[in-house]
Parts: sequence; C-alpha cells; structure tokens
Amino acid sequence: MIRIFVALDIDDSIRGCIQRFLEGVREFAPEARWVRPESLHLTLKFIGEKPADTVEQVKQALANVHSAAIEMSFRGFGFFPTPRAARVFWAGIESGPHLAALAKAVDEATTTLGIPKEEYAFTPHLTLARRGEGSGSPRRQKGDAPNYGFKRLQEKLAVLPSPEFGAMTAREFFLFQSELMRGGSRYTKIARFALQ
Repeated sequence: MIRIFVALDIDDSIRGCIQRFLEGVREFAPEARWVRPESLHLTLKFIGEKPADTVEQVKQALANVHSAAIEMSFRGFGFFPTPRAARVFWAGIESGPHLAALAKAVDEATTTLGIPKEEYAFTPHLTLARRGEGSGSPRRQKGDAPNYGFKRLQEKLAVLPSPEFGAMTAREFFLFQSELMRGGSRYTKIARFALQ
C-alpha cells in the first residue's frame, strides 16, 4: 500500500521566509509537532493508502486535469478548527479562482476511481504545526474543548505584524507519496503534472 496525496510545491524563497519566521516563534509552542520546512506543501487532496495499481490509475486521472498556472501570495496565519480549540497552526494563502478550480478538478478526477469526494470547501493553507497530542485534523470534532497548547504562541503573534512570506506562480502540481517515519513524515514526488 502506498500513502498518497496531491499537492502544489512551494518556491524555496517562500520556504526560507517561513523557516525564518518559525525559528522566531517555535519556542512559544514547544509541545507542538512542527512541520519541517522542506516538507511544506499546499495539499489539494489527501487520498490515503492505495495499492500500486490504483496509484497508476490516479496518475492517469490526474494527467487529464487541466488548469492555468496559479498565482499565490503567502501571508498571515491562523488556527484550525478555532483559535480557542486550536489543533493546527497555519500560514495563509491568497489566490484567484484558479486554485479552488484546480482543487475541484483534482477531486472530481479522483472521485471517478471511487475515492471519496471532499466533504468540505477547499481552504488553501500551509500547515506549520499540529498540537502535540491527539488528532491533527483541521475539522471540528466531537469533544473539542479549549486547549492551551498554542496559547503562548497566540499571545506572541498578537503583538507582531502579520507576516508576509512572498508570492509565486505554480506551473505544475504533483502526486506525492507520504512515508510515516520517526520524527515526521517524508514526502516524495512520484508524478508531475503541468499547469498551462
């Protein structure tokens, strides 16, 4: 079984800006699981564990997805599902309609293979950290309660100017393999698809 997802990669200049930002704030949430800068990506669709023949079918389906190149700006931050019950700390992404249209096209292409359709609207973001224990899901869950794992970080960020991480044009998207390792997941690009 191969664990896969579809995503956009980000430019090294943006990765570097985010890395410098994280170096300045990481100490305010020491219990959090911080994403390594080299692992940052913009997920379009998480697919999960599939046998190798299904992975080949996913590649063929994604080859039929057509979209224009996508302009994106990376700025600001937030918390999912809510600041009070924060499980995920993220950086914001601003983009025109092409980004949501690409996510929708990817979702529709994979649905034809029996992969469940997304239940929620696409919310572009880069996950920077997950709460130390429990689920890292960005969605509200039964039993969500206030937690204070990100409280010191939120207090620190409240007095800082909103960060600007840069802008880029995405000209391709990728099918990634995710391998769960000690110390975090390792992501490998296993297929590339051009954006016009």
